[in-house]
Amino acid sequence: MPTNPQPGHAPGPVLLGPHETGAPGRGPVSVVWALRGRGRDLDAAVVRLAPGTDLGEDAGAGHGLLLTVLAGEGELRLAGTRFPLAPGALAWLPARTPHALRAGARGLTYTTAHRHRPPAPADLGDPACLLAHVCPHCDHLTPDGARFCPHCGHPLWETTPGAGAG
Repeated sequence: MPTNPQPGHAPGPVLLGPHETGAPGRGPVSVVWALRGRGRDLDAAVVRLAPGTDLGEDAGAGHGLLLTVLAGEGELRLAGTRFPLAPGALAWLPARTPHALRAGARGLTYTTAHRHRPPAPADLGDPACLLAHVCPHCDHLTPDGARFCPHCGHPLWETTPGAGAG
């Protein structure tokens, strides 16, 4: 099966062969591959659990999760019930479904896929303008609704329309 030279970073389709999805991981939990890049609408990964690794219970994300077993063996625990996992097993977990995974003696390699939630934009616009709260006499910041500057005592509101700290 053809493979992408940099899986996960390409703008087009990605194909992974069994030699890539079955690669041994480092440590108890390894992300063998993950879909990355801007503009994607899906998060997907190939995860490898070392033999005997137990992820414990996860409260479940705010989105549904599709899990497909590629290799190894293990179990999925849902509400106290244990479901055996083997290659070809598929599980759909609706949003906020508490679940736990445990790898068997041969480890467990599986894919996950769920809707991508882009990060909140870093630039949320210009900061609030505080010029109306600056004393025109001493340049100190004044509390909202103050009639006099607490630092110098200068009146902040003029009786003439259009005058004042503005």
